[in-house]
Amino acid sequence: MKLESLTQSIGEWLRGTGPESDIVMSSRVRLARNVAQYPFVSRASEQDRADIERFLRERIATVPIGKGLEYIDVGHLEEIDRQFLVERQLISREHADAQGARSVAIDRMEQVSLMINEEDHLRIQCMHSGLDLRGAWEQIKVVDDQIEKVVPYAFHPRWGYLTACPTNVGTGIRVSVMLHLPALVITRQIDKVFRSLHKISLAVRGLYGEGSQAMGDFYQISNQTTLGRTEEELVEQVGDVVPVLIDYERRAREFLVRETQQNVHDQVSRAFGILRTAQTISAEETMQLLSRVRMGVLLGLIGDVKLADINSLLVRTQPAHLQKLRGMELDTNDRNIERARYLRQHFEGGDASSRVIAN
Repeated sequence: MKLESLTQSIGEWLRGTGPESDIVMSSRVRLARNVAQYPFVSRASEQDRADIERFLRERIATVPIGKGLEYIDVGHLEEIDRQFLVERQLISREHADAQGARSVAIDRMEQVSLMINEEDHLRIQCMHSGLDLRGAWEQIKVVDDQIEKVVPYAFHPRWGYLTACPTNVGTGIRVSVMLHLPALVITRQIDKVFRSLHKISLAVRGLYGEGSQAMGDFYQISNQTTLGRTEEELVEQVGDVVPVLIDYERRAREFLVRETQQNVHDQVSRAFGILRTAQTISAEETMQLLSRVRMGVLLGLIGDVKLADINSLLVRTQPAHLQKLRGMELDTNDRNIERARYLRQHFEGGDASSRVIAN
């Protein structure tokens, strides 16, 4: 697969077509698996890693799901291409920064991705648009079952699936949703909400998962426990909490419109204005401004702007995507200039100022 083709497309999870997609960007289920006869990646030699990569690639290619996947040799990619896949949510930062033989297999809709030789030998990921944990779980079960028929997983009768990190032992499952929560941030309720989540063993992470910072009011909520509970129970645990968070965010948005409408309208209008006219702009500022515009679109404060377009811009204005679109490597200053030019070009056409609905 040529990465340039991904540059011109948009992943299924970015389309904004799934349930509750005004607040829930995506639902993801990830499984950690290891091959029984090989040492964990952290203990594996270079030859071991090459053997693991070849073994998994050959075996996966024989099952139905494998025939619809395209492989990318991550180990031989340039740094910018590895970062591109991270921004696309197709591989983790750890997978991008690792050494030795490693790869990723993805489907054309970018719903399924298989990371080979990340922290574990195999990381299976399914990602859907909006709140669709059940759909992602049903899909990943099929993928996992097919692979398990041809790959001997490391499994213990008492402890379950054996993983490189003890926190993944058992089911090896991570269930997560990516939420856009600008109103809870503006009304300063976000910390209280997150403290409540920690009390019920749910983790809060940034846009790119573990170790990443929150940008643009986007947060990933996921389970912390993997041992002692079934996969269905963990999917249900996260699934039961998300509607509560959605309700909190919607109430906060209603409060902003009802009590501080002029202020919110001003924030949205300023954000939209800067995105349309800036001559230089950083990735961090762009994310924050797009967050406000996204909220403005959903509150009916901005017309003639599609949610999918804003979702796409959240990814395409990231450093690696921007450089792939430009067709050349750029330093930080040049990226900031190119990002502003790209945004101006995107919002051109017709009288852009009329898109902000008068208060």
